[in-house]
Amino acid sequence: MNMEVCNGLRRAFLKARRPSVATSPSVDGASVRRVTAMLRNALQTTALSMIVGFATLPAARADEPTPPVKKAVSDEAATAVAQMGKTLLASDLTITARTISIYLDQSGQPLHIFHTMKITVRRPDRIAVEFNGDDGKHDLFYDGKAASVFFPDSKNYATIPASGDIPSALNEVATKLDVDFPLSVLFAASPDKVLLSDAMAAWQVGTATVDGVECRHLFFSQKSGIDLELWVEKNGAATPHRLVVTYPLLQGQPSFVAEFTGWQTKSPLSDSEFTFEPPAGVKKIEPTAAAAPETERAK
Repeated sequence: MNMEVCNGLRRAFLKARRPSVATSPSVDGASVRRVTAMLRNALQTTALSMIVGFATLPAARADEPTPPVKKAVSDEAATAVAQMGKTLLASDLTITARTISIYLDQSGQPLHIFHTMKITVRRPDRIAVEFNGDDGKHDLFYDGKAASVFFPDSKNYATIPASGDIPSALNEVATKLDVDFPLSVLFAASPDKVLLSDAMAAWQVGTATVDGVECRHLFFSQKSGIDLELWVEKNGAATPHRLVVTYPLLQGQPSFVAEFTGWQTKSPLSDSEFTFEPPAGVKKIEPTAAAAPETERAK
């Protein structure tokens, strides 16, 4: 993955570690900062180990035959990802994603944060996402001109100017509103190129049945120190059904899992799908307030 995608997944992982009003009281801001440092150090260590590893390789003698080099990205993986990329470029999409963020708390116990996301997309610059999870509810809207986040539990919302394609707008939302969408890589201008751009190696592990559909199970080893697994339909569409991202360099090897259902292409989707109309009785808050922890927003 490129660094933007890596940062998006990192933000989503750290987001999962933040305490909500009802869950994970043992996870505080200090632990989040520690995990941030751990991830940053892990990525730096990965880069350093690669440099050192290459530097210490013995030089081949002129009279020694050069051993055959195995292709790092297999033809099966490259073809499947290219097919998936074309499918994801559909102008109008609706999808449901079930996600789990898995990590260790301060006492070393594994915790699991669950979400359901209902995603509606119209390329190149429209997206709406309904989040419902263990850490609360919020809705995200981007209509090509502005991005809004609505918190129905506290009846607050925030809006910022935003423009450009979907990943650009989502990056603005993450930066200014502290709301992350970890699946933005699927809606990049070229999802297949983004996925392979940082791959040291990629291959097909085998096949598996996901929700009754035969899928290719693909594995990607990334330069950034992330391992990624992807299950796509074993056909010309290669529609993704499952995604697993693992951080093997971090304590406990935290991971992010997403399963996709309900893929539909409806053309054209109405502008109203992506426009936020504040309900009666809700309060507009400043972006700085929207970026505050949930416990502070509730005050």
